[in-house]
Amino acid sequence: MPESDLTASRLTRTSAATMRTSSRTSVTSTAVRRQRRIVRAVVRATEVWRALVDAVVAAARWAGRTVRPAGAVVVIVATVGLALGTAFGWVEWMVAGVAGLLLVAMSVPFLFGARAYDVDLTLQHERVVAGHGVTGEIVVRNHSARPALPGRLDIPVGRGLVEFAVPFLRSGHTSSEPLEIPPLPRGVVRIGPVTTVRSDPVGLLRREHAFDDVHDLFVHPRTVALPSTSAGLIRDLEGSATRRLVDADMSFHAIREYVPGDARRQVHWKSTAKTGRLMVRQYEESRRSRMAIVLAAATPEYTDADEYELAVSAAASLGLRAIRDARDVDIVTGSEIPRVVKGRLRAIRHIPVVSPRTMLDGFSGLDRHDNTMPVEDVCRLASESTERLSIAFVVVGATVPLARLRQAALAFPTDTAVAAVICDERAHPRMQSVAGLTVLTIGTLDDLSGLLVRGAAS
Repeated sequence: MPESDLTASRLTRTSAATMRTSSRTSVTSTAVRRQRRIVRAVVRATEVWRALVDAVVAAARWAGRTVRPAGAVVVIVATVGLALGTAFGWVEWMVAGVAGLLLVAMSVPFLFGARAYDVDLTLQHERVVAGHGVTGEIVVRNHSARPALPGRLDIPVGRGLVEFAVPFLRSGHTSSEPLEIPPLPRGVVRIGPVTTVRSDPVGLLRREHAFDDVHDLFVHPRTVALPSTSAGLIRDLEGSATRRLVDADMSFHAIREYVPGDARRQVHWKSTAKTGRLMVRQYEESRRSRMAIVLAAATPEYTDADEYELAVSAAASLGLRAIRDARDVDIVTGSEIPRVVKGRLRAIRHIPVVSPRTMLDGFSGLDRHDNTMPVEDVCRLASESTERLSIAFVVVGATVPLARLRQAALAFPTDTAVAAVICDERAHPRMQSVAGLTVLTIGTLDDLSGLLVRGAAS
């Protein structure tokens, strides 16, 4: 074969191969582009579907918050009436549907202006005593550029609700109303948040907007004034000497011979001159009287809620007198133990005693517990967590027998004087001594002061 024909044949085969390769490349790129279009379409469809679902969920939530039961009935009547009237030509159904639709349409303007208010809630006092009310003031201002239709304010007070009617307010005008909260039981009462309520006269639609202004009202327990000298059945305010010997204190004990490590300022030079050996002073350690108040917290340890309130008031009165006398005091009570906890869990709650107000705030938040430690275990844990106790008060209800009180007293060191306060509203006040344990029984809070005075005098 001539060389020219051979070259032409090779070029022909090369051109065919190149054409086949470019054809495959074109087919491949077309398939890739098609797959990319499908992926984009799927992604866009997914985004549209998610947006649609979010819109439907938001609309359902808005409808659930805005449409009242009466409004839902009117909407159903309007929808069914228009559908049946249009499909079958029933004039009565069409009239009912149009009437329902007009009612819903006329109710919509009453929802406007729910956020047009500035609401200021102030309380005259944020701490009151149980059985006393508190006063305050509600100031509403229309900060929008257009008048605000009449509305209503809902103010949650604990589990209750106080309602205020807001009149028609022009732009920039204010309206103030006094707030009177009735006497409340002991506890921490949350007041607020204030909620503006916009609703039509028929009650088909309702719109609410809650503000951030929330107040915690501390309702302190009732307390009674206790004499200072009977605050712990002991009269020492600065401390009493113990049998422990130390190198430096206020109560002098004896003079002993110097040993390496003694401070030079403790050298007694007159004795040193007489004996010819270095002699130093030795003292008895003075221990400041420290008091512990243990409040039983188990529900079975009280007859009812009133008896528990009496116990809380008695413990608070003791703690208040101790703080005012500048004594070192620890106030503990049982803490709630979760039922899901397996095994034996020991937990107590300490009431802060930084100041009388802080202590009473801590008493405001106390409550009985069905699942907590008995008072004997609370005393044992309080004794382990506090050193050098001079006296301990154990405040319990009428259902705690003397045997358990003696067991609770044994949890404290032998040199700690223990006094039990039994709160029994059906009993007469009395004081008795049982195996070295002083037991005070009170029927009212005022009985506590007289019994402590009698105990201090004896």
